[in-house]
Amino acid sequence: MKREKLEWLATPPKFTRRFEDEIGYRLRDTPISTVADLLDLSWDQVKRIEMAYMNRLLDATPIETPRVIGADEIAIKKRHQYRIVVSDLERRRPIWFGGKDRSEESFAEFFAWLNGHTQRGAAGVEVAVVDMWKPFENGLRRHAPQAVIVYDKFHVMRHLGEALDRVRKDEYRRASEADRRFIKGQKFTLLSAPQHLTLSGRKSLALLLKVNQRLHRAYLLKETFGQLWGFRRPGWARRFFERWKDQLRWQRLPSFQRFAAMIERHWNGIEAYSLPENKVSLGLVEGINNKIRVIQRRAYGLRDQEYLRLKVLTAFLHPQKPSLDTH
Repeated sequence: MKREKLEWLATPPKFTRRFEDEIGYRLRDTPISTVADLLDLSWDQVKRIEMAYMNRLLDATPIETPRVIGADEIAIKKRHQYRIVVSDLERRRPIWFGGKDRSEESFAEFFAWLNGHTQRGAAGVEVAVVDMWKPFENGLRRHAPQAVIVYDKFHVMRHLGEALDRVRKDEYRRASEADRRFIKGQKFTLLSAPQHLTLSGRKSLALLLKVNQRLHRAYLLKETFGQLWGFRRPGWARRFFERWKDQLRWQRLPSFQRFAAMIERHWNGIEAYSLPENKVSLGLVEGINNKIRVIQRRAYGLRDQEYLRLKVLTAFLHPQKPSLDTH
């Protein structure tokens, strides 16, 4: 007996592909439970259909050798459990999600996958954007030694934000009871970009900086440091950093001194971004991380790691909404 294969049936062939596409499209920004209630299906049915849809979507998307990659770790559970996400920054999408943790051995799994799925493999990687996590740097040196390492601006600025928050805590302890009211609860105000503050937040920030000179100096140092990524020549970047460090000399800001020492140790990965050929989209790495956090919140309590992997890898693919036309 010969069984004819019908292209319009899904896999398994209990639904049409058009129905599978419709569910997959809806679930890009809607929880499984909502779609299950809407279509009068079970939660498990909808999840299985979506996974089939995502697998088909990935199969239809060719993997090409990435020239510029971004690698970061994603916390998936409490107690410091991580997975690694690697993105093609020029094609603006994640291409690999895996590993057992954020170790060099887990990062090596990506390069093994890349060598097996692309023509040039790891040898085609020219620029890698990572945080200052040593296992990532070691993995790149071992598996893609030709790649230029660029440290991610958002991770660097996060360290600087922690240095500023250390100053805030120190000043709170030093302040009188009357002055503490200006500092208490202002962590978000201090660490946020000024353009993201509300009118009330800007007024609170102005008042705080007016009454506490050390916080004012630390805040200005934090804000000006971001200019470092705007230079297009290594010499200009270095001169800026030296002038920035000179401002710390008499400020009594030990957390900023420690931050400056960390930047000095990792200067090659900072300086590399000042070369025009390395001016890649640093914001995309942070954008991908933010989208993954949204996926994790929407799938809260879901323990299926394969489902999370598929969600991450297909989140930046943009299939057209399936037509509901029955003709």
